[in-house]
Amino acid sequence: MSATPERLRDPQQRAERAARILDVAADLLTRHGYRRVTMDDVAAEAGIGKGTVYLHWKTREQLFSAVLAREVLHALDGLRQALHRDPQTCLLHNFARVYFLAVVERPLLRGLLLGDPHLLGKLTGSPDPARDDRHTTMARAYLALLAEHGLLRDDLTADEVGYAYQATFEGFLRAEGSAPTGGPEQRAELLAHTVRHAFENETPPDLPFQKLTAATIALLGDLIEADRTAFGLPEI
Repeated sequence: MSATPERLRDPQQRAERAARILDVAADLLTRHGYRRVTMDDVAAEAGIGKGTVYLHWKTREQLFSAVLAREVLHALDGLRQALHRDPQTCLLHNFARVYFLAVVERPLLRGLLLGDPHLLGKLTGSPDPARDDRHTTMARAYLALLAEHGLLRDDLTADEVGYAYQATFEGFLRAEGSAPTGGPEQRAELLAHTVRHAFENETPPDLPFQKLTAATIALLGDLIEADRTAFGLPEI
């Protein structure tokens, strides 16, 4: 009897193996940077043959792009979990604080957002228009929700708030490596304070948090599933 074809094997085993490969690749990428990590290195560290890695990802660039995509998904899922725990996470300054800490805790994600060529090599110059469009659409929809509930200052458009917010967020990330004192939590609070006073109106006392939070969770869920499917990632 012939061996069972790869495509017919247990999907759970395949997903577990893919997750293991991604774990190993993420660790090697963090420690050594994109230019110094090969598919042979990943296979050896994972304890499998290089051909097995290629069953999941056809090129090194595809593998490490999947690693970075998974980093993004974990951070987004952290936001989703925070929203379930505390509905007020949907407010822009709270959203910024939670996401900032998620990024700071993930060097690869920080490198992706800041375009770090030393860590990510040519991956920083390989844009993914479809992914960028998904994330831009989600961000605009989220800001539109906040504006609809009167939570953003009304002398700026939602797109103007989005641009200024992104510049502020990335500025805090870039400064994180040279922060003289305190820890990430302290700077996350400072970011939240800045965002609240720069971009938000006072929160109405009768704000329907549950409705707004449910809509934000739905946006994140749709984005997570679209990215997961696009990159062929195991469920998180």
